[in-house]
Amino acid sequence: MTRPFRLGLTGSIGMGKSTTAAMFADAGVPVWDADAAVHRLYAPGGGAVAAIAALFPDAAGPGGVDRDRLRARVTADPDALARLEAAVHPLVAADRAAFLARAEADGAALVVLDIPLLFETGAEAELDAVLVVSAPPEVQRQRVLARPGMTPEALARILARQMPDSEKRARADFVIETTALEPARAAVASLIHRLTHPEE
Repeated sequence: MTRPFRLGLTGSIGMGKSTTAAMFADAGVPVWDADAAVHRLYAPGGGAVAAIAALFPDAAGPGGVDRDRLRARVTADPDALARLEAAVHPLVAADRAAFLARAEADGAALVVLDIPLLFETGAEAELDAVLVVSAPPEVQRQRVLARPGMTPEALARILARQMPDSEKRARADFVIETTALEPARAAVASLIHRLTHPEE
């Protein structure tokens, strides 16, 4: 049994990553979403609830993880983030491994791993290639500021934590522009064909 080609998908906030991931899924490509995995782990009965309750008793319980309280604890304590990541990252890795095992058993030729902080966490080491989605700065800003509750200050803080788009593009194996929907969809279809028919 040959393992699927592992394509990492990443891009800065507002660059169209979720929309692009949906295009792969619509085309029948299995997609693993790192954020969705964390949401599952944090939900009532999720695998990370007990571990987080042990670290931060006021931030987790039978109702799952209170993300606002957890964020407050991590913000207030410089060492808290490292403790949280040490508890949660192995669980996320196990979720990803289970996804990859299922995809291989199903005979998938290609899988997409949607990882927001892909380069920032060194995840590219376990992938066969990386796709970065990108758009001009003014498009990115317009998209993000249209989100409920988003402010220019909040956007600036988020961008400060993320690798610059120019650096992501430079490190990527593939780049798809997401300014317009249909050209992006065509680029996704072309890339799927290229990666699943390498002999052509």
